[in-house]
Amino acid sequence: MTGQRLDARRNYQRILAVAEAEVAARGAEASQEQIARTAGVGSATVRRHFPTRRALLEAVFQQRIEGLCERAHRLSTSEDGRTALLEWLHDLVRYAVSARGFAHVLSYEPPTENASPSSCASKFEAAAAPLIQRAIRAKAIAPHVTFHDLLTLCVGIALATEHHTDPQAQADRLLGLAVAGISPQQGAAWVAGDPGPRDAKDVE
Repeated sequence: MTGQRLDARRNYQRILAVAEAEVAARGAEASQEQIARTAGVGSATVRRHFPTRRALLEAVFQQRIEGLCERAHRLSTSEDGRTALLEWLHDLVRYAVSARGFAHVLSYEPPTENASPSSCASKFEAAAAPLIQRAIRAKAIAPHVTFHDLLTLCVGIALATEHHTDPQAQADRLLGLAVAGISPQQGAAWVAGDPGPRDAKDVE
């Protein structure tokens, strides 16, 4: 390895270490300029290694992204397809709640036909596809449910609960509600003790 390449590699590692600390402290809004100052490099050097904010955030979370993909691969061999999928979604939500900025990485990527195969969402989609297909075959989820539906749900829960006093408990509760359905039985009372929905004239 040449001296120039070695210096570039050292800069990359130093920038990434600083970025990890900045993102942990400030979430997805961590300043690339502040990262450059703390790492002792120019802003242009940061942008050369990480041309976009999303690229920087994905690098920060790369190890966990790979871990969640590996978790999906392991769960795909489980006997119970429904449980396997729900365990993976729970892991995804739990990490998105605990790691500031991670949910924003996913929310940056709406589904497209030309998504990069190396992007975070693309990696997750490839890893989760077998779990979703098994759950559909087992009739545990509706056949029209897509990976991006589930990802949007998980991201929404994480973003909505990040400022709660106990975000993890609230996220777990919301994911449980989503899984069970807010009205699991036809004709069930809307609220415990409530006789049910009223006619429009009753609420005028």
